[in-house]
Amino acid sequence: MDYSALQAELRTLAREKNAVILAHNYQRAEVQDAADFVGDSLGLSRQAAAAEEDTILFCGVDFMAETAVILSPEKKVILPELRAGCPMAGMVDPAGLQALKDKHPDAVVVTYVNSSAEVKALSDICCTSANAEKVVRSIPADREIIFTPDCNLGAWTARKTGRDIILWEGYCPTHDLIEPSDILEAKEAHPQAKVVVHPECRIEVSLMADAVESTSGMVRFCREDEAQEYIIGTEAGMIHRLEQDVPGKKFYLATKNAVCPNMKLTTLRKAVEALRAGEPVITVPEEVRQKALLAVQRMVEIGR
Repeated sequence: MDYSALQAELRTLAREKNAVILAHNYQRAEVQDAADFVGDSLGLSRQAAAAEEDTILFCGVDFMAETAVILSPEKKVILPELRAGCPMAGMVDPAGLQALKDKHPDAVVVTYVNSSAEVKALSDICCTSANAEKVVRSIPADREIIFTPDCNLGAWTARKTGRDIILWEGYCPTHDLIEPSDILEAKEAHPQAKVVVHPECRIEVSLMADAVESTSGMVRFCREDEAQEYIIGTEAGMIHRLEQDVPGKKFYLATKNAVCPNMKLTTLRKAVEALRAGEPVITVPEEVRQKALLAVQRMVEIGR
């Protein structure tokens, strides 16, 4: 299908509305190609904060748009599809996290950015998949650590740092679909390919990989590495990003099942309609935003 007319319409609207178009790496290829910036959730939120435009069209899922609001409260943040939620973020609730904190009152709560603003507000520091290890290493050795909501990222971080971590039992349903058998089958089909997986995968999958990287880390690794072929263990949309940013190399999905239905809810037509209407607008209560901002700022200070 030719998407060029819709892409041109979206870009024209963005100029008229003084808007910047952000698209996550897992978005549909045609949405990525229409965006001003494509990246991971934190990178895009930083782009939102740095943008001169006063409107952000965030093609992603709800927690990403919330993070943009947390960092840029003066800007209008539009999410084209309100049903685009994150199942993993929905696996941790504020009441449940508060109850766990009450059981471990001296623990430092580390929360993955894939979480709601309310959960971030109850946390001491946020992390990304790229800097989780660095965040955990920044915590004094005598402090307990609660890691939420992704038990797979938390378990991988515990392994890398040697820290005992209290894991919240959340996970990404899309990454959880990737099985060790998928890696073995892909290696059989592509014996020269290196395996690069996301730390949201099960730890037994991560242990089979040549590299465990965030989405931004995958781009960097594949660009700098000497191999010419890679088996990619993450959401399917990442293949398009890699093909655009690392031309000349070949990329194979570990499994075709790794498709996030929520990420694919955003279409070019919905993006055009949302920007034209100026809604739906994502908001975060100011008290929640200020508390969440502290956790996000601590993460940003540590860096990637």
